[in-house]
Amino acid sequence: MKNLGQMMKQAQKLQERMGELQEQLASAELTGASGGGMVQVTLSGKGDVRKLKIDPSLVDPEDVEVLEDLIVAACNDAKVKLEAHVAEKMAEVTGGLKLPPGMSFPL
Repeated sequence: MKNLGQMMKQAQKLQERMGELQEQLASAELTGASGGGMVQVTLSGKGDVRKLKIDPSLVDPEDVEVLEDLIVAACNDAKVKLEAHVAEKMAEVTGGLKLPPGMSFPL
């Protein structure tokens, strides 16, 4: 039974660390860019869009499609950076413990 008690303590510590991680991620901001930085999208640690910056030289009413594509690309870049940041922080908390495919901690 001693092992079960140790496992429960470890699980409790992990749960506490996960709560701390959630707080850290909520305040994190990551920025993705496209068009050489002419379009920038900043996401919160929860994936909410916080900022969108567009270089005024890109605003051309005759060519809106390019601007739309750059915004999508910047959003995707920010999302990739956010996922990498979350994975890195998770690895720190879990000590590199990998979860089974399809499972993740709620963030």
